[in-house]
Amino acid sequence: MTVACRRATEDDIEELVHIIQGYARQGIMLPRDREMVRQHLDTFVVAEDEGALIGCGSLTRLGENLVEIRSLGVSEDYKGQGVGTKLVDSLLEEAQRLSVTKVMALTYEVKFFQKNGFRIVPKHIFPEKVWTDCIHCKKQYCCDEIAVLRELD
Repeated sequence: MTVACRRATEDDIEELVHIIQGYARQGIMLPRDREMVRQHLDTFVVAEDEGALIGCGSLTRLGENLVEIRSLGVSEDYKGQGVGTKLVDSLLEEAQRLSVTKVMALTYEVKFFQKNGFRIVPKHIFPEKVWTDCIHCKKQYCCDEIAVLRELD
């Protein structure tokens, strides 16, 4: 398997929505419709294996020095093969390019993020996240996701 990461294009929208909706149906990712993906397409990175889109993730700016990894997902057949780590590495490179030193995520996959250099932190240290997204989430008052943070050099 030869996995390569690249910026998403218009041609990727349907597959991005498909991957994201698969996770959303399980209740472990916020749903994103085609229009939302299209509007934020420039924030997405995709992973490919021999031309097939097998994973995705996006990097969203929450503040001057803070970005969030969102919509990180890998197709079922490719889980556990390092694709998620390649996507995270690509998103961290983008954060560095943007001169951002703090990268956060809300996740159920804590061990995955810890393996990739993140540490658990309290959610309340990210008011930028709470006031932009969490206020619209049905789990707002019973959120069971864990906040993780990685600080870049």
